[in-house]
Amino acid sequence: MPLVYQQNINENTWMAVWHIAEPESFFLEQVPLQKQISHPHKRLQHLAGRLLLKELVPGFPVELIRIADTKKPYLENEPYHFSISHCGDYAAAIVSRHYRVGVDVERVNPKIDVLRKKFLSEAEMKLLHEQCPMDTVYGLTLCWSVKESVFKWWGRGSVDFKRGMVLQSITGDATEGRVAIRFKNETLLHIHYLSFNDNFLSWVLTGH
Repeated sequence: MPLVYQQNINENTWMAVWHIAEPESFFLEQVPLQKQISHPHKRLQHLAGRLLLKELVPGFPVELIRIADTKKPYLENEPYHFSISHCGDYAAAIVSRHYRVGVDVERVNPKIDVLRKKFLSEAEMKLLHEQCPMDTVYGLTLCWSVKESVFKWWGRGSVDFKRGMVLQSITGDATEGRVAIRFKNETLLHIHYLSFNDNFLSWVLTGH
C-alpha cells in the first residue's frame, strides 16, 4: 500500500492517503471485513481504509468500529474521532484524540458540471469564478470535496449541500489552500485542501 501523503496535523491528529495496490488477501491478514460487500473493489476500499487507521494509530481498534444510523463509522465512547474516504484506487483517513474530523478524496471528473446546481447556488458559482485559481471542472470538484468533508465531520444525518453549507471564500492555489464554509448559517469552518494526481483531498477538524 504505497503512501501518497501523510501529515501530523497536530499532536493529537493524523491524516494520510494511500494508493491501493495490494490484493485483498494482504488486507485480510491485518484487518477484518466487517460487513458483506459483494463488489471486489469496494471490498478493497473498505479494507484499505481500516488498515490505514491502524497505520496512523498503531493498535487502533478497527474491530470495534460501529456504524451509526447516519452511516457514520464510530467507536463507542469515542476514544478516537475518525473519518474515512475512498475514491478509485485511493483511501484516505484522519484520526484525532480530541477533535471532530472529516476527510474526503475525490477524482476530478467532467461529469461534476452536470451536478453543480445540486450543491452550489448562483452566488457560490460567482464566488468560485472570482476566487478559484483553477478551471471550472477542478473548482467544482474541489467544492464538492470540501462539502463532502464537512458532511462527514457533521456525521449526524442529512444536510442540504446548497443551503446548509455555503461557500464563503477560497484562498490558495491549484495545489493547496483553504475553503471557508458557513455551516447551517452558524459555524464558520475552514477546510484545507490538496490536489494530487487529478484528485482532491480535503479535511476539516474542530473542537468538540
